[in-house]
Amino acid sequence: MKLRKKSKLQGEQEKEQTQKMPTEGMEDYSIEELEEQIKSHKTKMRRRTIIGTAAVILALIGVYLVIQLQTYTSVRTIDVYRSENSGNSSYKEFADGVLKYSRDGISFLNRKGEEEWNQSYQIQNPVITVYGESAAVADKGGNSIEVFTKEGLKGEIETTRPIEKIAVSSQGIVAAILKDDASPQIICYDAAGNVLAELSASLTGTGYPLNISLSDDGTILLVSYLVIQNGKASTNVYYYNFGEGGKEADNYEIVTDNYEDMTAPSAFFLDQETSVIVGNNRLLIYKGKERPKLAQTVELEKEIKSVFYSTRYIGLILKNEGEEGNELCLYNKNGKKVLSENFSGDYSNVKICGSQVIMYEGKKCSVFTRNGIKKFDGELNETIQEMFPILGVNKYIVMNANGMEVVRFVK
Repeated sequence: MKLRKKSKLQGEQEKEQTQKMPTEGMEDYSIEELEEQIKSHKTKMRRRTIIGTAAVILALIGVYLVIQLQTYTSVRTIDVYRSENSGNSSYKEFADGVLKYSRDGISFLNRKGEEEWNQSYQIQNPVITVYGESAAVADKGGNSIEVFTKEGLKGEIETTRPIEKIAVSSQGIVAAILKDDASPQIICYDAAGNVLAELSASLTGTGYPLNISLSDDGTILLVSYLVIQNGKASTNVYYYNFGEGGKEADNYEIVTDNYEDMTAPSAFFLDQETSVIVGNNRLLIYKGKERPKLAQTVELEKEIKSVFYSTRYIGLILKNEGEEGNELCLYNKNGKKVLSENFSGDYSNVKICGSQVIMYEGKKCSVFTRNGIKKFDGELNETIQEMFPILGVNKYIVMNANGMEVVRFVK
């Protein structure tokens, strides 16, 4: 077959047609109209993306609400980290792990039950207090105090009189009420046992110290004193400043307030600038770093059964009058009630963990959220000695006679 050669004119005509082909059918649109079409297409794609993303978010919110808004009644054990001599020990949540302590010593366990350090001692009646990055173990009725951080032993203190109560700051400074029927003492120590301040109390003067608390940096000491006059009980609230703000004050005293017809066995700092005195019939909130002042008074109409707190909330268990059960209350730093829920039963251990209130007694446990949702109401497999939430859906660490367990709430 013989191929015919294209003429030069034919080649140029075909080339022209080829160059014109991409724009065929578009000559009726202006540049502005084309840009509008492109913009419309992008808008449609963006809308589809937003709708798809919103659908996924709504689905996740739905799953979250299903998980969070129901009450669980059982637990499933996920992991068990067994520990020796767990039955004779007590536990306290600390830093990102747990302090395990007894008469013979104390150790720090991480969240896998692994012992990171161990310190032996001989303390007949150990009581523990924790604030921020420090913990102190005292021999109640004895003379020994041990101070710890997450890394281990920070210092040892020996007192001259029997220890009644102690408080610790995040810096490791310790305040102790030393027992004496006629003239009890309050002494502040650094972690090495050096005396920083020594205060004397008297039944006819300041009153008898019921409770003490130190600010985060250890410069402010809060003391609640019981005063008996003419057969009536009242409370003296004293603040002592051991820093710059108290240099000019007599005996470090910067605040001395009296409250009639009130006893206040609970006094504590929420943070460096907020402190609370819980009386039998009212809640007193003080604000101020250098010189605290009364900022809010909350009157209480029910009997207080227990007091607990965190850096954000003040918690009370109040006894219902004229009906069964108790009332769980949370107040914020400004004295506003942010949670009020009735519940039945009694719990000897109540604590705030983040936005949850955990209550337990033996194997029995109840958990409420800050929003008033009863998250759990049931029994665990073993007697609970310590419990707190960890990262994960309904996951908790529980300390019991077996050691450490990781459990999850289930229906």
